[in-house]
Amino acid sequence: MRTETDKFRKPSRTKKCNNVTDSLNVLYCIAIAALVINLFIVQIFDFQKYRQKGKMQRSSHAFAVRGDIYDRHGIKLATDKIYYNIYARPVDYSKTETPQKIAHLLAPVLGLSEYSLSKKLSQKIPVIAVKKDVDRDSAKAVMKILDENSFRSISLDKKNTREYPQGVFASHVLGFYNFDADVSNGVELSAKDKLEHVVRATRYQKTRDGKIIYNFSTDPVAPTMNPKGQDITLTIDAAIQHVCEKELFKMIKEKEALRGAVIVMNPRNGEILAYAVYPTYDPNFFQKATNQQIKNWTLTDVYPPGSTFKIITVTSAMELGKINENSIIQDTGRMKFGNYTIENYDYKEKGAPGKINLVYLFEHSSNIGSVNIGYLMTHNEFYTMLKRFGFGEKSGIDLPGESSGLLASPRFWDKGLHMTMSYGYGTSVSIMQMVSAVSALANDGVRVTPHVIKYSPEEEAEKVKHIQTVSPQTAKTITKLLTTAINNGRTTLKLDKYNVAAKTGTSKKPVENGSGYSGAMYTSTIGYFPASNPQVLIYVVIDSAKKGPVWGNTVAGPVFREVAEQTARILDLKPDKVTAQNKVN
Repeated sequence: MRTETDKFRKPSRTKKCNNVTDSLNVLYCIAIAALVINLFIVQIFDFQKYRQKGKMQRSSHAFAVRGDIYDRHGIKLATDKIYYNIYARPVDYSKTETPQKIAHLLAPVLGLSEYSLSKKLSQKIPVIAVKKDVDRDSAKAVMKILDENSFRSISLDKKNTREYPQGVFASHVLGFYNFDADVSNGVELSAKDKLEHVVRATRYQKTRDGKIIYNFSTDPVAPTMNPKGQDITLTIDAAIQHVCEKELFKMIKEKEALRGAVIVMNPRNGEILAYAVYPTYDPNFFQKATNQQIKNWTLTDVYPPGSTFKIITVTSAMELGKINENSIIQDTGRMKFGNYTIENYDYKEKGAPGKINLVYLFEHSSNIGSVNIGYLMTHNEFYTMLKRFGFGEKSGIDLPGESSGLLASPRFWDKGLHMTMSYGYGTSVSIMQMVSAVSALANDGVRVTPHVIKYSPEEEAEKVKHIQTVSPQTAKTITKLLTTAINNGRTTLKLDKYNVAAKTGTSKKPVENGSGYSGAMYTSTIGYFPASNPQVLIYVVIDSAKKGPVWGNTVAGPVFREVAEQTARILDLKPDKVTAQNKVN
């Protein structure tokens, strides 16, 4: 029989049980809330720390081979070479996969002693670098051994390095590329996007000890593939490039010059056929080269062009209608402006020539004649023509580091600057600007963007500009005058089979980081041929020659002639010069 006490004891126990349950529920809720808050903090506020920890435990690999670079005839100038690094993971050793057995099988393939390899594999560290920079054939032999013996402790990691099979050849065009530092120069830099463009990159992840991490998105074949970027074909002709480098180096050594350059271009389409620059370097070992060797000074540096600029002065005045083919110019041989005096290079020997024509001006490189023609134009007229020739702006060549040159606004011109501008001293230009400007005269007055990369028709339409600089008639007239001057004169530029339209130049070298001129000289020659149908333009510049007579005709001229003759032979150009023997036949 239930007593009153029993009646009250049961509800008390139930209540106590309910209280405990409620307390536990509260604790559970608090724990869940704390967990949610912690997860929120980790994922929203502290995710970087855990992401970094994850990265330390695995590494992402996107392996792709850079595209090759070829000359216009398919000669390989730059390529990737694949090497392998071999690692061992002691944690995966087994009774049948011991350091001694691995060493016995791999040592002959890797060219290591079995004892030293066994000792290395016995180290008590997580990952052992067995050998680095293993070539592809040796790596294949290693992989075959691993497969035959079902070894799990050895892994191979691919790496690629950039190689230049021709060494120093065309180094300032090619540039260099370093995978580890991701630094580049030359075409390796300007064409980086294309060389590295792959449709599908091989991307996968590996643990710290070298094991590939497979998940649902991992392509099991991916780590064995070598996706490759697009190949690049240059406009460079290896044969012409070789001639230019050889002749340039020969003259620099003979004259003990500081530096030099030879550029050969097809003026019809802007393609650079050769681009030789000295000093040079081997891009395979670019880390050992000095800044002066690596720098493409033909693009970065500017200089006074000297008498080659007289071509631009005469052409500008003719295009503006100030002179014509038969114009007669007064040449007093000497001229004073304030405290400054200019004179023709042969004034002391020949005095004042008097009235001269344009052929005489080019043949004898008359400073006074050029000044008097320059004075026929106003400051604004002359400046406008120089801008049309591309001075004061980049030529647009597809190489990095190009300078815009120095061309003062006409509002800063005075009579003295105008005077010096007329014969090549009032402005500073880059070598490529002169190539671009004079090329217009060889192409019916049209300047075409100089370039070293062969483009598809679609790319060419976008990247290569055609700019009408002067009229076709002006271009033809100047070509005729230059050709006549060369054929009349005693010059090294004259060729036996071809009519050449050319001009030499000699200019004082400015003091670096200062005012005035040093005792050194720039010697140069620029010209194109066959004059009846120009196919080749050549510009030679040699800086600071020391030995022998230092003139454009004696230093740059012989290089121009040799390069021209060899280029004509290589390209099999049709002669346009009628010789006495031709007339008899």
